[in-house]
Amino acid sequence: MLQIGDRVVYPMHGAGVIAGIENCEVLGEDKSYYVLQLPMGSMKVMIPTDNVENIGLRDVIPEQRVEDVKEILQDKPEKVPGSWNKRFHANLEKMKTGDICDVAAVARNLMLQDRRHKISSGERRLLDLAKQILVSELVYACDKTPEQVEKWLNGVLANNQFKH
Repeated sequence: MLQIGDRVVYPMHGAGVIAGIENCEVLGEDKSYYVLQLPMGSMKVMIPTDNVENIGLRDVIPEQRVEDVKEILQDKPEKVPGSWNKRFHANLEKMKTGDICDVAAVARNLMLQDRRHKISSGERRLLDLAKQILVSELVYACDKTPEQVEKWLNGVLANNQFKH
């Protein structure tokens, strides 16, 4: 059972803090929700308490796993064959896993792809989302501000010498 103050990651949304537990009536049924406060954009997400296992909610990574994320960001990109549309869907599926290493790989692949040949607007939105999700979790894992994490992330990605 999650507690107020717990730091968790919600796949496709990013990391946040359980700010409260609220009861709401939905379609005539009383339901209990965790209120997740996200640091990016001050967004609030309500998650049904009885659906936590199904949606992939998980704890924020410990600080020692940040090095794993850095290695992925510095690694050689994966070649995803096919059109931008196929790449988009493959990357989207990877991000839906909620695994920070998968999200880091998507950010790296799209950033390097964009350097070589400009990515589509759909892929640009996916890249922005991947970076936002990474930043939101690393803020908690490293105990840094979003600006500090974003600067670090952009620096690591900019220093990736691999060509796509």
